[in-house]
Amino acid sequence: MDTVISLIKPRILSIRNRGRARSKIGGIRAWYLLAALGIIFWAGIFAVSLRVLSYFRGIQGLGDILAYKLLSMMLITLFSLLVFSSILTTLSKLYLSRDLSLVHSLPVPGYKIFIARWIESTADSAWMVVVYTLPVFLSFGIIYQTGPFFYGSITLVLFLLSFLASALSSVVVMLAVLIVPASRIRSIFIFLGLSLFLILFIAFRMLRPERLVDPEVFTNTMGYLKALKTPSSPFIPTTWAFDALRTALEGSITGSCFHLALLAAGACALSVFCIGLADSIYFKGVSKAQTAMVRSAKYKARSRRRWFLFFSGPVRAITIREIKTFMRDQTQWSQLFLIAGLIVIYIYNFSVLPLEKAPIKTIYLQNILSFLNVGLAAFVLTAVTARFAFPAVSLEKEAFWLVKSAPVQLKTFLWIKFFIYFLPLLLLTEILIVVTNILLNVTSFMMILSVVTIFFMVPGVVAMGVGLGACYPDFKAENPAQAVTSYGGFLFMVLCAGYIGGVLILEAGPVYNLFMAELKNRPVSILEWAWILISFGSAFGLSIVAVFLPMKYGKKQLSTLVN
Repeated sequence: MDTVISLIKPRILSIRNRGRARSKIGGIRAWYLLAALGIIFWAGIFAVSLRVLSYFRGIQGLGDILAYKLLSMMLITLFSLLVFSSILTTLSKLYLSRDLSLVHSLPVPGYKIFIARWIESTADSAWMVVVYTLPVFLSFGIIYQTGPFFYGSITLVLFLLSFLASALSSVVVMLAVLIVPASRIRSIFIFLGLSLFLILFIAFRMLRPERLVDPEVFTNTMGYLKALKTPSSPFIPTTWAFDALRTALEGSITGSCFHLALLAAGACALSVFCIGLADSIYFKGVSKAQTAMVRSAKYKARSRRRWFLFFSGPVRAITIREIKTFMRDQTQWSQLFLIAGLIVIYIYNFSVLPLEKAPIKTIYLQNILSFLNVGLAAFVLTAVTARFAFPAVSLEKEAFWLVKSAPVQLKTFLWIKFFIYFLPLLLLTEILIVVTNILLNVTSFMMILSVVTIFFMVPGVVAMGVGLGACYPDFKAENPAQAVTSYGGFLFMVLCAGYIGGVLILEAGPVYNLFMAELKNRPVSILEWAWILISFGSAFGLSIVAVFLPMKYGKKQLSTLVN
């Protein structure tokens, strides 16, 4: 292991040196703010988990069953997220890193290089998932008043599940790299993205979580209880993890140790198989990944230029370059398939809402959900913007000096980025709003309000993505995901959440008054009209500020960085 530790040391030293550099330039305050916000979010998850489990615990006869079902669903979700994150991280670490040529030129066996990279990818892909699911598991220990053994079991379960997911992902990636031609190595993102989406969707829908709150689908109480108690497959790791934690909650140390041993044996066996497979095929895959890419299609430049004849020469050239760069980078556009699948799930969940069974009148509930759906759609927009628009400047990398030396102002360059992402994201979010409102069968007023609100929120979110991406560019990032997980990416998410929440708060009161006036067929008073105009005017003003201020600040900071 001395060789493996030596290979990991540069990563550890780079993290330490990066922290020292930030403290010297005053960036430590920003990271204190980041840590504080993360702690607040963690505490919020913990408080909600305690509340839900306390409610379940208070239900006589059914509480423990519901709590255990929640624990099972959490473990399946956790493992699915770990696998998904591990596949993306492993592919980047094992085959797409810039220093692979240097590392593989060292007098070190290939399998030891694989072990070092595998440990790094496991830590990178698992730490955030584990940290923000930990409060849920801690809540079980507090509600069930367990001892130290349960908390030790949680630590071991999370550690073993992380390595199981990472080993499984590494096996899948190594085999897929051998199957996919070397010139099309990045195409593996399409295959893996679609496969993981199908696995997540099928796993979640097979759990049928709506059964927990709809006992009417069963003929009697025993049928309902039997459905809740239905065990998962004994051949998947999450079942072993669930049995280990369940028996620990019940106070059975022997039973918990047995299931922990099963989980540990599975993790060790898969890890040994993974290392053995890497010793045979890993270097072959790396060699194939280093070969030059071949175009899969010929671009018709002349036909595309006709669409941009109304732009000036330099602006037209940069616009065409941006579109071509996006289409050629399959790690970018291939993830559109996964986003499309998630949106289908989003819309499907609205189609199966049991509105007629709610204690609130349907017309009230439909319009309340429609208003809240504006916020949900805006958060979906924020996530997509963070993935595509925020890293747009960082993806220029070392070639940014070409943009700097071009006869185009940085302000124009950023606005080109803005409009390239604004139009498709506006279309996506408006379709999302219109389709879900049709499924909810909302009133015409709520339909118009939702469409107009989203129309003014989209440019604000996209402008914050491009502008803050210019404020905090990472030209050394190996992939867009690395740029998003920086301090700038987190700040973008926080500011977008504040902007969306501010718009919804400003509109909530006036929307309720207008809706009730329309429902009761009464006129709106002059004071109410004044309140409505001030609130909607403030929301519009906030949207204008969200568009122009980040773009202006981004241009200023980018000019300072590159001078």
